[in-house]
Amino acid sequence: MLQHTDTALPSQGMTLDQAVLALHGITKTFPGVKALSEVSLSLYPGQVTALIGENGAGKSTVVKILTGIYQPNGGDILVDGHPTPFPTPQAAADNGVTAIHQETVLFDELSVGENIFLGHAPRGAFGLIDRKKTTQMARTLLDSIGANLDPDLKLKDLGIANKHLVAIARALSIEARVVIMDEPTAALSHKEIEELYELVESLKAQGKAILFISHKFDEIFRIADNFTVFRDGQLIGDGAISDVTEAELVKMMVGRDVSQIFPKRTPNVGAPVLSVSGYAHPTEFEDINFTLRKGEILGFYGLVGAGRSEFMQSLFGITRPSAGSVEIDGTAVDIKSPADAVDNGIVYVPEDRGKQGAILDLPIFQNVTLPSLGRISNKGFLKLAEEFKLAREYTERLDLRAASLDTHVGNLSGGNQQKVVIAKWLATQPKVIILDEPTKGVDIGSKAAVHEFMAELAAQGLAVIMVSSEIPEVLGMSDRVIVMREGRIVAELADADLQPETLVRHAAGI
Repeated sequence: MLQHTDTALPSQGMTLDQAVLALHGITKTFPGVKALSEVSLSLYPGQVTALIGENGAGKSTVVKILTGIYQPNGGDILVDGHPTPFPTPQAAADNGVTAIHQETVLFDELSVGENIFLGHAPRGAFGLIDRKKTTQMARTLLDSIGANLDPDLKLKDLGIANKHLVAIARALSIEARVVIMDEPTAALSHKEIEELYELVESLKAQGKAILFISHKFDEIFRIADNFTVFRDGQLIGDGAISDVTEAELVKMMVGRDVSQIFPKRTPNVGAPVLSVSGYAHPTEFEDINFTLRKGEILGFYGLVGAGRSEFMQSLFGITRPSAGSVEIDGTAVDIKSPADAVDNGIVYVPEDRGKQGAILDLPIFQNVTLPSLGRISNKGFLKLAEEFKLAREYTERLDLRAASLDTHVGNLSGGNQQKVVIAKWLATQPKVIILDEPTKGVDIGSKAAVHEFMAELAAQGLAVIMVSSEIPEVLGMSDRVIVMREGRIVAELADADLQPETLVRHAAGI
């Protein structure tokens, strides 16, 4: 196993100066957060390099730097060994870099051929697009990757797998030398995944350098030649995939002390509050069964596509299940909408607080009191003094930092925005609170405050569900952990079984 080095190590007989594309000493910072710290990565012609790391490790930031979306604060991008900045996505494309994302970035109303050559279509007389030539060239490209598709079909008429093929054909149309595949199999069937493997082998044979990002260890060991592991924005290890085991990769991914910033607490778990039985959705999850008790923090862990958030949104009434039952305090309830959920004592703090959790253009006090208007109004008229009193009570409990309650939520830091969303739902006096990635994108101080408050809520008897992709947070805050993979519960862990390697093994299906 190869450990951290100043420059990503060559493998499979390659030397560093043979890398098509390399990052050397790349640092990227955002306000209050160092996303990458002097990381390095090398991509070689005809080889697949797997970029591995848990959520928040820095993988997405690297992809955005490689594709010209983000600019690094330090370090160099090297093309064929020469420093080459990518100030724009076009500059990255001009240097032969293209990315195929989990969700294809294409246009449904355009044809297959038009999507492939969008922005660089062949032109004829008077500079007009030559549609006949576009179709011919698209058919040739599709044939080269074994895609039996009609170039004149509208993209919206294709399935996800075929849209991926169009995205790959588009990558080849700009003579890409580096192809980045970001979780490309997340929405594919087993047969489609096998076809993608064949396509990757074809791209390797053409000399393409491939960066493959996946949480699935069977995929990584199936198609990767090299590996690079990131953790907390740092390079932890890299080398040939043949020189490492699954256990060693897991250890590199999660090797941290989890006793860091989490409050010490003695759980006082009481009677069952929420019971879920046989809960299913036609496409997102199935056969979900568990019980949540008063005063308990129940963690939900899983990798991308595990179905955790989709299940929580259904439990909150945003989507309807196809089967299953829910009981609150032993009484069956039928939750058809978020209003039903709130009326039955279930609230949900979403992962995307900007779009789903708060109204950024409204002041703090109006956000906090929005679900509780019935309590602070009389005959349809709001009592402003009561509204401020309610907002002040819950924002002070969360130690929210703002100039005043009139401050618009959009002007707050990420951590304080999260506190507003939590305060909003706590003001409804719920029995169960679902926290979906409660500390995502917040600074270390705000994380500690949220963790302290979660512990306080549980101590007061509130039942807490915490969805988190951060292993230290899951281990540091949960009394029990449910692990999901591909829409199903695959493990329920507690006490001595709560180990980083155990979580990752269950989540990745190892």
